[in-house]
Amino acid sequence: MDFENKLIPGVLIKRYKRFFVDIKLKNKTVTAHCPNPGSMINLLDKGNQVWITKSTNPDRKLQYTLQIIKANKIKICINTHITNKIVQESINNKLIKEIKDFNIIRPEKTFGKNTRFDFLLHNNKTDKKAFLEVKSVSLQRRKDHAEFPDSVTSRGKKHLENLINAFQQGYESYLMFLIQIEKCKSFSIAADIDPEYYKVFNNALKKNVNVICYDCKFTNKGIEINKKIDLFNE
Repeated sequence: MDFENKLIPGVLIKRYKRFFVDIKLKNKTVTAHCPNPGSMINLLDKGNQVWITKSTNPDRKLQYTLQIIKANKIKICINTHITNKIVQESINNKLIKEIKDFNIIRPEKTFGKNTRFDFLLHNNKTDKKAFLEVKSVSLQRRKDHAEFPDSVTSRGKKHLENLINAFQQGYESYLMFLIQIEKCKSFSIAADIDPEYYKVFNNALKKNVNVICYDCKFTNKGIEINKKIDLFNE
């Protein structure tokens, strides 16, 4: 998936009001949108190299968007808004082997009264249906190892509970962690950050929720799915 416009290199000054970041470009300082609601642990050190894009929409309040931060010599895409675009493109191109038999995709599908999953998948040959929920991963506290979540996530817990419910109602259930971190080798749930999520996650594994983990590859133009990553469930 290509970014909307070319990447512009800069230097991080600070993040504030959750969705604002000040970035130093060559000869000026700009305020950019930070499309990530998480804590962004270990990513927000002043002086970190970053890459931003500039919107062509003249009506946008913030013309710039933060896309990538380089921390400890590793590039990490922090834009959670593009996660589903990467995954949908990968499904269309049959790059995720666990769900390559599904050939119809409906994004943002409602389930029950108060849940919306990222995708409803359908195999029209077997009439098999599945829900897929996708989580963007940008937390790395150990070398080559990614974790989720980076803050307490009641929304993520609700998704897990409803993936269990969906399986019990005849759907297949998939939870995919898209690790938007270079050179990642393993992944686990950050139990110390959200013990309740960890508990429900383990229950979901027992209740036939399928967990998929892939990392990403960065290019000069964009970001794409790379390879399957092992789940290390402590």
